[in-house]
Amino acid sequence: MTAIYLSLGSNVERYKHITAALDALEHLLGDLTISSVYESKSIGFDGSNFFNLVVGAQTHLAIVELSEVLKRIEDENGRKRSGPKFSPRTLDIDILTYGDFVGLEGGIELPRAEITKNAFVLLPLAEIAPQVCHPQLQKTYGELWQEYDQTSQSLWAIDFEWRGKKISARR
Repeated sequence: MTAIYLSLGSNVERYKHITAALDALEHLLGDLTISSVYESKSIGFDGSNFFNLVVGAQTHLAIVELSEVLKRIEDENGRKRSGPKFSPRTLDIDILTYGDFVGLEGGIELPRAEITKNAFVLLPLAEIAPQVCHPQLQKTYGELWQEYDQTSQSLWAIDFEWRGKKISARR
């Protein structure tokens, strides 16, 4: 089994699609470590605010197999792939890390560059894995968050309920 971290995002029917993603991921991967859900403004285009979070889990799937399953979950939730890169999303699930793997596998570059570029990825990752080291930078996600320009992107934790359990800020 390999430890993985995934980022989830939605700005179209956000509650519905994040809930559906968590249901599908729990069915696929079993126990999930779930960050708070954060709301942030769209980056790169003018659109509705996003809900974002990070999920940690274990998988027996290879990187390419995992990616294919995640794309199927996105597609089942109405993901349209024909639009521009920066556009509204019903559901976006990205592999952030796959164990200590560093490199390119089946067109998927890991660890994902967005980890250190976007607060909506780094903050929830630092929340659930503050002592875990970035496989390339050899700094913990907690350290990376402390070094990040936290004024560069605005985001805020929101109350979110999944399966009768409130997912809320842990800080």
